[in-house]
Formats: sequence, C-alpha cells, structure tokens
Amino acid sequence: MTIPNPEQARLATSTEADAGPWKHWGAYMSERAWGTVREDYSATGEAWEYLPHEHARSRAYRWSEDGLAGICDIGQRLCLALSLWNGRDPILKERIFGLTGNQGNHGEDAKEYWWYLDATPTHSWLRWRYHYPQAEFPYDDLIVTNEARGKTEAEYELIDTGVFDDNRFWQITVDYAKAAPDDICMRITIRNMGPEESTLHLLPTLWFRNTWSWGSGTPKPTITADGDHAVAERHGQTMSLHVQQGGEWLVCDNETNAKRLFDVNAPSSTYPKDAINDAVVNGADSTNPDHLGTKAAVHYQVTVPAGGTAEVRLRLHSGDQPADLGDSFSDTMVLRESEADAFYAGLTPPNSTPDEALVLRQASAGMIWGQQFFHTDVSRWLDGDPGQPEPPEGHRLGRNSGWRHLNSADVISMPDPWEYPWFAAWDLAFHTVALAHLDAAFAKHQLILLCREWFMHPNGQLPAYEWAYGDVNPPVHAWAALQVFEIDGSTDFEFLARIFHKLTINFTWWVNRTDRDGNNVFEGGFLGLDNIGPFDRSQPLPVPGHLEQSDGTAWMAMYCLNLLEIALTLAKHDRAYEDVATKFFEHFAYISTAMNSSGMWDDRDGFYYDALKRPDGSVEPIPVRSIVGLIPLYAVMEIDSSILNDLPDFRRRAEWFIVNRPEFCQAVAHLHGMDRSEGSKLMLSLVSTAKLGRILQRMLDPEEFLSPHGIRGLSRFHLDHPYVFEAGDRSTVVDYEPAESANGLFGGNSNWRGPIWMPVNVLIVKSLRRFGAGLGADFRLDDQPESPPLDAVANDLSRRLISLFLRDGEGRRPVFGGEERFDRSDAWRDHVPFHEYFHGDTGAGLGASHQTGWTGLVIDLIRNPRA
Repeated sequence: MTIPNPEQARLATSTEADAGPWKHWGAYMSERAWGTVREDYSATGEAWEYLPHEHARSRAYRWSEDGLAGICDIGQRLCLALSLWNGRDPILKERIFGLTGNQGNHGEDAKEYWWYLDATPTHSWLRWRYHYPQAEFPYDDLIVTNEARGKTEAEYELIDTGVFDDNRFWQITVDYAKAAPDDICMRITIRNMGPEESTLHLLPTLWFRNTWSWGSGTPKPTITADGDHAVAERHGQTMSLHVQQGGEWLVCDNETNAKRLFDVNAPSSTYPKDAINDAVVNGADSTNPDHLGTKAAVHYQVTVPAGGTAEVRLRLHSGDQPADLGDSFSDTMVLRESEADAFYAGLTPPNSTPDEALVLRQASAGMIWGQQFFHTDVSRWLDGDPGQPEPPEGHRLGRNSGWRHLNSADVISMPDPWEYPWFAAWDLAFHTVALAHLDAAFAKHQLILLCREWFMHPNGQLPAYEWAYGDVNPPVHAWAALQVFEIDGSTDFEFLARIFHKLTINFTWWVNRTDRDGNNVFEGGFLGLDNIGPFDRSQPLPVPGHLEQSDGTAWMAMYCLNLLEIALTLAKHDRAYEDVATKFFEHFAYISTAMNSSGMWDDRDGFYYDALKRPDGSVEPIPVRSIVGLIPLYAVMEIDSSILNDLPDFRRRAEWFIVNRPEFCQAVAHLHGMDRSEGSKLMLSLVSTAKLGRILQRMLDPEEFLSPHGIRGLSRFHLDHPYVFEAGDRSTVVDYEPAESANGLFGGNSNWRGPIWMPVNVLIVKSLRRFGAGLGADFRLDDQPESPPLDAVANDLSRRLISLFLRDGEGRRPVFGGEERFDRSDAWRDHVPFHEYFHGDTGAGLGASHQTGWTGLVIDLIRNPRA
C-alpha cells in the first residue's frame, strides 16, 4: 500500500462539496480589483475609467480586494498582503500596475515583473517573487510612451525604461507556510541586487474587505494594533498578526477617501483607505493615533548593503495568544517546503529533465495562485446598493442585464490575477485539465460550479466571462469533464453523471440558439476566436446572408461525441443512459453529414472553411486557412467492442441506423459496421481518412501551420497571399500576423491570425493520438510513405509546445523573446512566465503574461510525454 505524502493526505480532506480546513486560507486575492466590471457603475460600461488605478489606493472596493502576494480566508473577509516603498515613488506599491485596455497599444497589459514560484494545492506552502526598482517607478513614462505607439509597434515594457540598469532593484520573496489550517507563517526576504546600500520601506498589511458600507446592515469589524501584534475581530472570531520587533503600526479604515476623490466630506473617511500611503510617502499625520480601524500595516525601514539580504517574519493565527517567530516558525518553513518537494517529486515523470521539472512546478504554482475569490451579485450590481446612490439607467439596462440570476461568492480558477481577474468559461474548462493533476476535487468542483443554477442561465447557456456573460464560447466542458475523470482514475461516476445532466441542458441551448436553419450547421458567433477572419462574427455581416462556421459546427460535433462517450461510460453502470447515448450517436451523424455536404469542405484546397450563405441559398467559402479548418479534427472517438457487447440496446439501435440511414452514415468517417469481435473498435470521426491526410499535409507544413513551437492560428501561407474580402466600397484583409494583432476587429489585444495558442494545440495533440489509436501505426499521409505514425506526430507536437519554456542549446528560453537579461541573468533566467499565446515564428510570449491559465496545460503535456 502506498502511503500518501503529507500534502496528498491534506488534499484527502477536500471534496467537491467541501474545500476542507486546509483550504480555508489561501492565495485567493487578485493583484488587480480596480478597472473591473464588478466595480463599474457607469452609464456606458466604461469599466477601465470608472475605477482606475489612480483611484485604487483611495477607494474602497465593493466586491473584492487586491494586493501584492496577498492571501485571505476563503470568503475574502480578512486579507494579508505586502506593501512597499522605495523612498522615491509618488505612491506606495500596494498592487501591480499596468495599462488599461484603452491605454496600451495592444490593450491591457501589466507592466511589472512578478512570479508564482511555488505552491501546494492546499496553499500550505506558497512562494511569490517580485522585482521592485530602486529608482522611481516610471508610471507616466509607461502610459505616455505606450499611448504614442501604434498597433504595429512593440509594447513598451518596464524593462525598456532603464530602471533595472546596473541591477538597481530589490528582489523580494514572500513565503507562506501553514503550521495549521489557521496558523500561517509569513517570511519576507528582501535582497538588494544593486551596487550600493539602499533602504526599503516594508509594510505587511492586514485588513478587512469592506462589507459594511453598502447598506446591508453588516456589523463593522475592528483591528487594534499595538506592540508586537494586531488583533482582528469579526462576528466574535479573532485572528492575530504577530510581527517581529522594529516596526511601527499605522492604522486606518478601509473606507473611501471621499474628500480626495469627490471633494466631499464623509464621516466614515476620517482615517480613509489611503491614510497609510499619505503617512509614509508624504509624512502626513493621517492615521488613527488610537491604532483602531479596519486596516493596519506594520512599517519597517530596512537598510541592506549591496548584494545583501534581510528577513522579516510575521505569523497570522486564530485567537490572541502570543505566537513564536523563532524555532517553530523556522521548522514550519523547512517542513512545508520539504513536503512541497515530495509532492512535486511524485508528480514529475521519472525521465523528466531538471528544467522540465522546474517548468512543471512553476506552471502548477501559477494554476494554484490563479484560484481567486470571485464575488458578484449581478442583480444587486445592476440595481445598486441601498446605502449608495442609485446607478444611472444606462447601467441598469446595459451590460449583463439579462443575467440577473448570476450570484457568486466562490473561489474560481481565473486566467490570471491581473489581466483577467475574472473567470472565463472556455478558459476554465482547460484549467481543470491542468488542475486535475494537482487537485482533482477542485477541478471537478470548478466544472460543476459553472453549471450550477447560480451560474448557468435558465435557458441553458453557460456564462462566458464578466465583460459579456452572453457571449458564446466553444463548448469544451464535456471534453474537459472526460479528461478530469480519466486523470482522477476513471472512478468518480457520480461526478460524471452530475456534469452530464447539466451539459445536456447546455447542448440543447446550443442546438436551439445557433442552428439558424435547423440543418445541423452552426453559426456560433464569436466563439472566443477573435480576429480569426474577415468579419466580427458576433455582429451582423456587412453583406446579405449569414456565416456558417466550420469551427462552430465542428465544436458541436465534438460536443456530441464527448456527451456520447460520457453516456456510454455511465451506461455501463446504469442502463438508463443507454438510450440517450443513441441520441448523441445519431445527432453526431446528422452534424457530420451537414458539415461535409454544406460547402465548408473545399476539395481543391483540401481544407475546411467558413462559408457565407447568401439569401438565395448559394454558398461562398471564405478561403482563410486558419485554426477554423483544423477544429474538425477534434471530433473523433473510439467505441470499444466491449461496450457494444455490454450495451445491446445501443448496439441494436446503432446497427439499425447504419443499415436504414446510410445517407447519414456515409459522411461519418470509419462507420462501416459494428464489429463485435474481442479487441475491435468502432471509430467515429467527422473527418474521413482521405480528408485527414490532406488536412495534415497543410498542418504539418512549416510554410503553413507548423512552427518550431506548435501549430499557428493562421497559415503562414497568408503572409504572401493575404485574403481580401470585398463588400461594396469596403474591403477586409486577412494576412499572417505572428505576434499581436494590428487589427482591432474584435478585442484588438489578442488575435488568432498567426500566434500559437496552447489550448487548441493540446486538443490537436489528443485528437492525433485518438486517430493514431483508431487507424493504427500503418496509417501514413497520402503520397508520403516515410511519414511518421500519428502517435509520433502527436509526440513531436507535444515536445514543440513544451520547448516554449525550456532552455535551448544556447541556454535561451523561447518564451523570453530573446531578451538578454531574462536569458542570461541568474536573477531572471529561471523565472518562467506562462503567456496567453506565443509568437508564431519565434515562440516569444505574448498577451497576458502572468499565468494565463490555459497555458498551464503544459502540465498535462509534461505529465503525459508519450515519447
């Protein structure tokens, strides 16, 4: 019997329904709560401008909190984070700074350097690192210079401003280790990387999220601070923060500074939220002399010689008794880090290189730090709080007004804690596949949560993301559920049944909502693939007709097969699922037939395209070679002969369908009979063997889709052969863009016109392996007898994707984009970012840069190398 390591034992106390005591505290706080939709009460939905960074230090947030290296309880009532001041900045460094979507030449973008270096799933051990310039932080320079740049120019980054020259920066590491579920040791290590002695102001800060100012009648909690500890009391519960000597307590209230922001006096803002900032930066007598409030910081001034380090210790725990900052503190730190080592040693494949192990561990840490408290009540947000002014009419009737049922106070996996500090439905599905390797209970909880009645719309739609819950994202959740089920050992049939029932409701919404003509061809709209073609697919077309989407239809074919696979898996334990399995079997045949006979397959090019259907019924393909034409590969599955033998009703109905509905079966690749001999398999796929070979010839061509680091979103063919769509006096051009988009058609800050995206690549890898298993090792591409078997192709693609983050033969990581300091400096070279997407030629990281969750799928690739 294998004895689980301590972290695995702690995880065993966590279930899908109950997080367990060890998860009561965690890194559930974003690095940005300003500029979010939840805090926007404007008439026109200008979220970035309603509560900007300039307001953040002075304005109490309604729905969430932010901070540096922040932790909080699972309901984000009490928070602990780090504030800093280098003696030169105009404000305290209390949160990560970045450009808004309107300021950046490629949209929103964090302009700092911080990393999630380590974490265990119960948050029993956490490590966070930040590089803070010793020179004045160049806020204005970053804003002005980026605003002056166009979309064709590179972003102006903090590294470009010169503030890190001569290594004049602080390397700050924050470690958390839990001695018990409610006893948390916090160690702050500061290293002076510069050539001269320097002083850093260090302000660990404890505060309550403001839950009392909104007219709900919630009692106001208190924090009192004196000597070596602060005591936080709320509803009769007490937590204490014990600190080492040498600091000065500064206490205020987590209340809005109404005088500074709105030039009005408010009784609640005698000692407002920014009082600590004003005391440290401006020397103001602004904090409460009685050391009583709802926000308290202990202020240390730490002078460190060049190359030297200093350490500050704190301990947050229940009750008000003294806490040890000596030997037991040190022992806890050593123990929890060693347990984290053991946990990741068990996750890392034995043949992994040390660099692969590092990437696996840091990707995992990012997925854990990305679990954030998401609090919203859309109905309350639309109508306003009873203790606040009524929102304007435009707000109540505007964004998300059709989603009044949505109500969350949940910890959710978010794409990242700065650029996307809110959940995104299809991102989240991919997150769960990575998370299942770390914490299967949490992964399952996330999929179930998104389908619960306080998230799923009454009509069956899943909410897309906070900026527009009603947008349409690809239906990948059944696929994710199957992946999570398998990673977890293929035994939790209750989970699979729960998610199946909810997803059948969502499937019905898709069929009723996006199949315009009732012909099993789908026009899903945006589908998350912004800038993929000549049109904004979520808006009316500039010409008469409508767009029949290759990807929309293929996603639905994949959805059918995923639900079929779930139904067959459940039917082996409960025959009630047998007839619904038949339903999805037949529905897949209908979609496949429609897909392959509606004009989306171009036999001359050997590729699938979106098709413009004119009012007269004529169909015009849109010959853009993009990921849209590769998504049909995802619709593939095998049915083992044992299932056919165990489920006679399904077998009989499928046999009847094959015999009596040949017009549908002919378009379903590999559906030529129901061989029930032992070891035989029935393979279903949208793409026939002949079409598969032709698609793969394009996909594996370096002059088209195949890059050194994965499959591009758009074929490189369009670099020299741009596609031009003419509509009256308007023309739209689609050309190959390997990096950020120069086209603001949809979104503008991300694009699918050339870069490499991890989630769609992982789907290709897994689909190729299924094709390889079904077609056998003898299958080869047409006219290429020396081509490798499909499983080998999948393995090669997997290695290309992993190589984005690994040092190459010259010691460079492609993700760094050739930045010399990142590749060569010991202080930077092993801090790996996990970007939103990657340059289609070089592999340089692009878009959101601080653990964009779906890129955490590299965990799944490293854990399943198949090589």
